[in-house]
Amino acid sequence: MAGVIPDYMARMDSDDPRQALELLMPDFRFLIALPGREATGTSRDDFAAYIAGRNAVERGHKILRHCSDGDLETVYGVVTESGKTVGSFLSAAVVTPDGRMARYQSYFSTTYDLIDRPD
Repeated sequence: MAGVIPDYMARMDSDDPRQALELLMPDFRFLIALPGREATGTSRDDFAAYIAGRNAVERGHKILRHCSDGDLETVYGVVTESGKTVGSFLSAAVVTPDGRMARYQSYFSTTYDLIDRPD
């Protein structure tokens, strides 16, 4: 599956999630809405701090839908932890002409699925 978000998520799920920083513009802005809190920032350095503060678990993002239109890319999928599905996400990014993310917005829910899970 081509696209910057699938590449970003694969890097975030790897043993070295800091390699995802290579896909971000220096002035990268983001919002990650998690149950009970939001993570936001206005730079690649802010996102590096977010990565450093994540809990260490065996986490995976399984993308079920992916599309792009011009400079906007979106994905929908589920998150697994230690092989068990724990929730679903809807994410979007504004992508630069050279294929990096300029802006990113993601919503994660443990209580609602937009489409049925493939369990």
